[in-house]
Amino acid sequence: MHTRNRFPAYGAIAAVLACLAMGLFALWNPSHSADSPAAGDPLEARRERMVREDIAPYFGDRRRIKDKQVLESMRTVPRHEFIPKSQRHEAYSDHPVRIGSGQTISQPYIVALMTELAQVGQDDIVLEVGTGSGYQAAILAEIVKKVYTIEIIEKLAKEADERLKRLGYDNIAVKAGDGFAGWEEHAPFDAILVTAAPTYIPPPLIEQLKPGGRMVIPVGFQGEVQHLLLIEKQEDGSLIKQNVLPVYFVPFIREPREEEREEERGEEE
Repeated sequence: MHTRNRFPAYGAIAAVLACLAMGLFALWNPSHSADSPAAGDPLEARRERMVREDIAPYFGDRRRIKDKQVLESMRTVPRHEFIPKSQRHEAYSDHPVRIGSGQTISQPYIVALMTELAQVGQDDIVLEVGTGSGYQAAILAEIVKKVYTIEIIEKLAKEADERLKRLGYDNIAVKAGDGFAGWEEHAPFDAILVTAAPTYIPPPLIEQLKPGGRMVIPVGFQGEVQHLLLIEKQEDGSLIKQNVLPVYFVPFIREPREEEREEERGEEE
C-alpha cells in the first residue's frame, strides 16, 4: 500500500527558504564582500593571486615568504602604477620589468624576500639605495615609520617622487644622488636595502647601519653570478654575513669621481 504525502507543498517551501538563506549568507560572508579581490578591482584580484601563487607558496629550495606584514604590503601596493603603461600587462607576473633608463623593477618575489630579510617594523627608519620607479620604497613604507631612498638617475628620482606623492606616501623621502655614500644626515638606519649590485659592499653604508640593524644587498660583477647577502651588524660593530641566494641585478651606478671628470675634459680638449 502506498502512503500519500499529506503536505506536498512543504518540500518546495523548504527549498525556497534554503535558497534565500544561502543568498543572505553570500551577502553577509566577508570573503565575498564588495571589498574582496574576487568582487572588486580585477587588479586587486591579480595582486592577491600574485601573493598566493608566487610569493607565499614553497617552491623547491626557494624560501617561502611568511611575514604577514610583508604579504599584506604586497597585496596592497598597486605594482602596475610603478610600471610604464606599455608594460602594465606584466605588472603582476613574477619577473623583472624594464622601467626605462636601463633600469628594471625587481620581480615581486625578490622584493618580498628582501623586505622580509630586513625584518623591519613600524618604528623603523630605513634607507633604500636605488629607488627606480619607487615600488620597493612603497612596499617598505606600508610597514615602517620612514623610508629614505636615493636614485642616481635624476629623471627616475623625479618621476618616483611625483608618483609616490600622488599615491599618498608621505613617509618617503626621495633624493637624486650617488647612493654609495648613503644619506648621512638621517643615519643611523635600522635597515638598508640596496636594489642594484655593486662589486663590493660600500663602506659608508656599513657605517650608517645601526648596531643590531640589517642590510640586504646583491653583490657581484655583471655577467657573473651575483649573491644576495644579508648583513647583520652586531652591537660591537662586527658583521655577520649570510649568502641568501644567487641573483641577477642591474649594476650599481656611481657618479664619476672628480679625477675621472678631469680626464674626460682633457680628452675633449
